Amino acid sequence: MNMKNRGITKCGKTEFVWGSRTYIMGIINVTPDSFSGDGFSYDVGSAVEQGLRFVSEGADILDIGGESTRPGNTPVTADEEIKRVIPVISALSKQTDVPLSIDSYKTEVARQAVDAGASILNDVWGLKQSPELAQLAANHNLPMVIMHNQEGTQYRSMLDDILSSLRASIKEAEQAGVSSENIIIDPGIGFGKTWEQNLVVMHNLARFQELGKPMLLGTSRKSFIGRVLDLPVERRLEGTAATVSLSIVNGADIIRVHDVKAMARVAKMTDAMVRLNNSR
Repeated sequence: MNMKNRGITKCGKTEFVWGSRTYIMGIINVTPDSFSGDGFSYDVGSAVEQGLRFVSEGADILDIGGESTRPGNTPVTADEEIKRVIPVISALSKQTDVPLSIDSYKTEVARQAVDAGASILNDVWGLKQSPELAQLAANHNLPMVIMHNQEGTQYRSMLDDILSSLRASIKEAEQAGVSSENIIIDPGIGFGKTWEQNLVVMHNLARFQELGKPMLLGTSRKSFIGRVLDLPVERRLEGTAATVSLSIVNGADIIRVHDVKAMARVAKMTDAMVRLNNSR
């Protein structure tokens, strides 16, 4: 597996040199109903404090979201989401140079987040809900994460279907003017998949290198880990670590995590073995 010479994505003053090491995305949930129990709702100060702590612990990106995507979540309006995330993004942008990602599939939320200082778009619907996000990314020359998602868990051939869906999303982004090096893919662990299907995707992660794009993986504390280990969300650290290490071995370039300090260490150790690189 070739882990080198996988291109460079520029994000403001930051360059992501894909294949050189694994990058850490720290999760900041500005929600009252996060599945992981770490949401801050309107507590801007605590959210900012967590973001700055994540940076000190090794986060390369901070991902700020204002709507829970857990199964059975209560959808929120764009206005509500804006009220939650914009103060946090605005404050963090003044206190750190680490790129800020807006975790939203709503165009107006993303637009205001970019105006407030966000420089990465993270779309959990892969342009299926808001294709206008691609134009926003193109206009501002921003990297964007395109994740696989669907209603329900029925597939004709699951891996082929996921790859086909991601190829379609990539094509749509490029046709809107998003530069090829600004597209990051995410197989969408926990979205439109049963817990058993999530394990199949994890087993076959190397296939997603067929797409020729840097890959983000978000497995942190998710329910398939709980099902395998029979543990509640707050006790899934070791299970998450196993998924992070496996992800890196199979080509993940970014890991999206709640426990930044611990997972940065897991990534550093895995990088030392997989990439023969023991420095960060």
